[in-house]
Amino acid sequence: MASATWEHLKEDVEVVFERDPAARSRLEVVLTYPGVHALMLYRVANWLWRRGVKLPARVVSYLSRFLTGIDIHPAATIGRRVFIDHGMGVVIGETTEIGDDVTLYQGVTLGGTSTHKGKRHPTIEDFVVITTGATVLGPVTVGHGSRIGAGSVVIHSVPPNSTVVGIPGRVVRGDGAHGGNLELIDLDHGDLPDPVARAISVLVEHVEKLERKLDELAARLGSAEERRQEEDEDLRRVKAFLSEG
Repeated sequence: MASATWEHLKEDVEVVFERDPAARSRLEVVLTYPGVHALMLYRVANWLWRRGVKLPARVVSYLSRFLTGIDIHPAATIGRRVFIDHGMGVVIGETTEIGDDVTLYQGVTLGGTSTHKGKRHPTIEDFVVITTGATVLGPVTVGHGSRIGAGSVVIHSVPPNSTVVGIPGRVVRGDGAHGGNLELIDLDHGDLPDPVARAISVLVEHVEKLERKLDELAARLGSAEERRQEEDEDLRRVKAFLSEG
């Protein structure tokens, strides 16, 4: 256990420098990053849980929650190089499965929707980014390389390399593979499409097009009215001429 735990700890520390520009030194990360502390204590609790020592595992998990504000069930499965940024309010349920190189921001909930035993929490595949306050509920799968927008509520599975926003979560972008390199993890979670603004923009364009067509039609009708008035005037002149004759 000791060697594996040490390797995981080194990876958990190094990944902070790759994804958080505020990190300045390894000592600072080890002493002050709650996400690192939570993962370290989770790995101890998970080791105990898998060996049937469940009460001590829950005690370690509870201690981790008290110290970090991050609630990870010791039975959850968490891969390597997972980064929990800030982390306050993060909840990871019992049957959650998290792959490698996943990034979670504060307030993320990976929760269940059933009281039955068995798989009832999400599966998060590799290279996924779940941003502030997002919730993923039930035994759904978030595909490789996807992004979940802030405050979104995901209740259906998400295809790989997709972007999801809204309540309930809707796939608003799915434009190609990101590959499997760590350097390509997309952490620009502020640059997310707004489907409501997009719909309004489409409606505005449609209204402008209708207004242009209406103006053209009014112009044509105006020209026709002018011609009709000219023809009526000519007809009156002819009638007046005939009546005089």
